[in-house]
Amino acid sequence: MNTIHSNLRKGEIKVKAENLDDLWVLSSVIEPNDLVRGKTIRKIKIGETNDRNPKIIKKPVFIEIKVENVEFHEYSSVLRVSGVIINAPEDIPKGEHHTFNVEENTIITIIKEKWLSFQVEKIKQASVETKNILICVLDRDNVCFGLLKKKGFSVISEINGDVEKKIEANVNTGNFYSEIIKIISEYDKRYNPSSIIIASPAFWKEDLIKNLKDDVIRKKITLATCSCSGQEAVNEILKRPEVKNVLTQQRVSNELKLVDELLEQISKNELACYGLKETEKAIESGAVSKLLVSEDIIHEMRKKKTYSKLEAMMKNAESMKAEVHLIGSDHDGGKKLDGLGGVGAILRYKLSY
Repeated sequence: MNTIHSNLRKGEIKVKAENLDDLWVLSSVIEPNDLVRGKTIRKIKIGETNDRNPKIIKKPVFIEIKVENVEFHEYSSVLRVSGVIINAPEDIPKGEHHTFNVEENTIITIIKEKWLSFQVEKIKQASVETKNILICVLDRDNVCFGLLKKKGFSVISEINGDVEKKIEANVNTGNFYSEIIKIISEYDKRYNPSSIIIASPAFWKEDLIKNLKDDVIRKKITLATCSCSGQEAVNEILKRPEVKNVLTQQRVSNELKLVDELLEQISKNELACYGLKETEKAIESGAVSKLLVSEDIIHEMRKKKTYSKLEAMMKNAESMKAEVHLIGSDHDGGKKLDGLGGVGAILRYKLSY
């Protein structure tokens, strides 16, 4: 994301969405009652209002709306921001409804009465130029490739190798390694990752590296150990100390740690609470140190028109110096938080009620 202009005193941030991840970030940041302005396409009637067959044209115009609804259509790569027109050219009536279709390379200005610190941080994180991380998990006869992005981890492909046991193992394993290396090279060209994590149980990763001759790719590689293979190994890998430096700035790694901290405190029955009702009580008591909110519950409550309650909780938590963290629902940590009701808190002190 490219932050073109920021004036928090006026409550304005102007951004250019550059990819699908940026649209996801904006879908979490833009809220009902915000103002959004930008260039858009609007149907305009030409002629008098009493004309039987008025001519209708599509015209690029610059308008401002008061947001009522935000919908993210991931598979069509469009963020729909709908609301009531409050500023527009003279030939467009105020008070009518309009929808911004925010796509890649769309420029919009978001105006809030007050930006919360976690919202500003989300914009900053998206504006930092970060590249993808390629993850390769393998064992004797299986390899899983995935891409770690700001939004989360997505599986690219999973391949089973033709590896026989005992006598033929060495020959066929060598062929399997050659196939893996060929795929790594292809994905390196396609996605240009900043780092490549190769992980496996036992010695498979070391044997693969022995067969890899490309020095440019070798410099990107970090080896990690895992106890299983395939997609199940990904969450384990993200927590491994071998990849800590690689993933320090990655949102997914940080979110997994936060959810793990919450779950640990819940298991001890100590400094934690979860669910809307209990977490709201903890916020009102000033006991919350870190508030964790899943992005899925934000989208769900917006659809049900109940988001104002959750928004008030987040604002109240920030006013009491608590950290507010949005947790993506597309990785293991987010799914666990969704299982707890989508909201949880790590506390400063144990509540007595």
